[in-house]
Amino acid sequence: MAYSEEIKKIRQKCFLSQKTFGRELGVSFSSINRWESGKRKPGISAMKKIKDFCDAQVL
Repeated sequence: MAYSEEIKKIRQKCFLSQKTFGRELGVSFSSINRWESGKRKPGISAMKKIKDFCDAQVL
């Protein structure tokens, strides 16, 4: 599964909109949108934020 699909799956599993998920991670809605569409990949700091979010949510 591609990173874009994984990010979308994480967000949807928590019932969050792209805007709300971005707010939780401290990034913009457009960043989440680009990651999920595969146009961009999250950087190292964003990947750490996603990991921390998942750890806190116990996914």
